Amino acid sequence: MPLHADRIARLLADRSRLANALRAAPDVRGVREGGNFLFLDVDDPADLARRMAAAAVRVRFRPKATPGGVRVTVGTDAENRALLAVFGIGEPGRPARRADLVRDTKETRIALSIDLDRTEPRRIDTGIPFYDHMLDQVAAHGGFSLVLACEGDLAIDPHHSVEDIAIALGTALRQALGDKRGIGRFGFALPMDETRAEVLVDLSGRPFARFEGDFATAAVGGLPTEMVPHVFRSIADSLGAAIHVRVEGDNDHHKVEGCFKAFGRALRSGLALEGDSNALPSTKGML
Repeated sequence: MPLHADRIARLLADRSRLANALRAAPDVRGVREGGNFLFLDVDDPADLARRMAAAAVRVRFRPKATPGGVRVTVGTDAENRALLAVFGIGEPGRPARRADLVRDTKETRIALSIDLDRTEPRRIDTGIPFYDHMLDQVAAHGGFSLVLACEGDLAIDPHHSVEDIAIALGTALRQALGDKRGIGRFGFALPMDETRAEVLVDLSGRPFARFEGDFATAAVGGLPTEMVPHVFRSIADSLGAAIHVRVEGDNDHHKVEGCFKAFGRALRSGLALEGDSNALPSTKGML
């Protein structure tokens, strides 16, 4: 599955980055890489194991089986930063804004990976080609990487897949945003041929959704048009955002696509990092 290939590539990149950083640490004699872990050859492995455990770093210390070192697992961004901190190594710049999510129910199985600071890869397979196209529009115009796969009960109805994917996307966006420091927070709208679509977004932490517009047809490309407002409501609820959508026009294909494109552009403005990385775009001091 493409999602798993992307995760493996990311893990290998993280492992290599950690290994290179740790090789420069004064008390590390050598670093061996394998799978999702590193083996560190050090002068005092027992002391290092205690220091790592105290810092909540995942470590395996087996002096009889593997004398002379400890094995550490390549973990999340926060866990990897904690590992480097044990050696007094800091990471420059902002923490990565990404999330991996698996959502399994009796109706759908979803795996999703998102990175707000990369534009590629974008690979989406929902089982509903037009919905794939719409979500790709969101990621492309939002300026972020999205890899998503869903196996759903489409033989019954598209409803469960469409809704659960929207919930998973909103949840992953919320996780990837972290504490939201430095973001733009708000965003806007676009025309598409005869259609005008306007999407207003506030990444406030407070969920609210409003959809103004209607459709003449029951479905576009296998995506029920009655589910379009529901998608934005589900994302608003799981992301914790105010999302206002207004659309008018003559062609339902253009109207649906205009909504998703405008949402992507609104997200691009809201997710964008601006100025002071420690500043929160709120006078409350929290979002």
